[in-house]
Amino acid sequence: MIGKLAVRSLTAHPVRSAVLAAGFGVGVAVMAILLGVAEVVLQQSRAPALSGGGDVVIFTLPQVPARLLLTGTLHAESLRSRVRVAAPFHVSPLFLVHGGRTTRVEARGGIPSLERALGDAETASIGAWRDSADDRAWTNDTPEDTLRFIDRFHPIPDAPEWADSWAEWLYFNGRGPEARFYLTFLVGRRTEDGRRAAGVRLQLDRGRSVETFSAAAPLTDEEALRAPDLTMGASFVRLEGMSYHVHLDLRSEKGRRARGELTLQASPGRLVPPLEITGARGWRTGYVVPVMSGALGGTLDIDGERISFDGGSGYHDHNWGFWQGVSWQWGQVQHGDVSLLYGRVFPPREAADPDRVPGFLGVIGADGPIGYTTGVTITETNDPTGRPQAISVQGQSDDGLDVRMSFAVESTVTTRGAGSGPRASGLDFIQMRGTYTVTGRAGNRRLDFTAPGSAETFRGQAPGAPQSGRGGAGG
Repeated sequence: MIGKLAVRSLTAHPVRSAVLAAGFGVGVAVMAILLGVAEVVLQQSRAPALSGGGDVVIFTLPQVPARLLLTGTLHAESLRSRVRVAAPFHVSPLFLVHGGRTTRVEARGGIPSLERALGDAETASIGAWRDSADDRAWTNDTPEDTLRFIDRFHPIPDAPEWADSWAEWLYFNGRGPEARFYLTFLVGRRTEDGRRAAGVRLQLDRGRSVETFSAAAPLTDEEALRAPDLTMGASFVRLEGMSYHVHLDLRSEKGRRARGELTLQASPGRLVPPLEITGARGWRTGYVVPVMSGALGGTLDIDGERISFDGGSGYHDHNWGFWQGVSWQWGQVQHGDVSLLYGRVFPPREAADPDRVPGFLGVIGADGPIGYTTGVTITETNDPTGRPQAISVQGQSDDGLDVRMSFAVESTVTTRGAGSGPRASGLDFIQMRGTYTVTGRAGNRRLDFTAPGSAETFRGQAPGAPQSGRGGAGG
């Protein structure tokens, strides 16, 4: 019936029908052409020639420092010999006000010498544009400078509601032929005398038992802001070039002494850039991984017993923020030249909705990141006592990452709530050692291995914390 009505309508007014059909066809054709032109214009607007020359334009997120790309990723072994020149630039809107009218324009700033090296016609024709002192700091930047920049400590933000829970720490873990260790240099809140609470904590895991050594030594703000170079009592950490040097002299509760020297080698590209979450009334927390996986060396002397870490592998990250009511899930594993890292932070509900903070999973190879996603599900399974027994992690993205990680817990170390840093949440902080089974694909890399690794989580009752038997899903 509908078909007959349509035919009769068209045949009853053939001229009008023909005009309408032609007009509709022209309209569709014009729309298709405009969409095609818009796509071409968009592509051309991003072309290197229109951005100042060169062959490739790389756009970074606001939280990723450009110097991290210049002296980090682009200095990876696979890229270093292929990059002749790299020039950073920044585009920002400016508003010109004249005669009662306001005009918005795009202003672009760069480094003249590097722009000319790229073949930028605009800077080439203006000899008065020369590098300033700040520009020269960029051109002389090195991977060592960038490593020190991302591993620096932060002044305590002005956020009175959260101030008492501020803490920042350098964390190292490493595995050698004979043992594994977890090491923290932590600087906490300001005390009544104006100094900062600070201390060093070493957990030595030799399979059959975990022994803890520590020392406390308050620091001034000035001393804390020298990080990553920190001295706490008789122990210290120094960044020399691309190598972290750690000297330890600590005691256990039983009076046993741990002394020794450790080194951890960093490399350009094998890092995770700074990530920061902000919330209500000045709340914030941040995280960076300067060494995803590096060569570890050195020895520890435990009351005359020497433990070697030569030929081992190590990891280093750095956390800062307000930790009242905060918990997280985290894990890390390394196999050959591939490292995987996952995590999720649960902020206090007064600062941000923990259900809306996604998790993350990253895969890093010998020359830098292979894949990354926030589409992550982290599920923890408990034993009858409520302690974590196994962890399952799944991560997927639209650009070819599909990874599954299964972690079997072999040993745990529990730190009771109340204190600085991880203990400011009031929950039980649980550090785990165990074995990961990893399968899937990241980019063009197929993953299928089993390797030892570590993980962290919390137990107890607090807003946003992962509760017994429950996992977190990243969106």
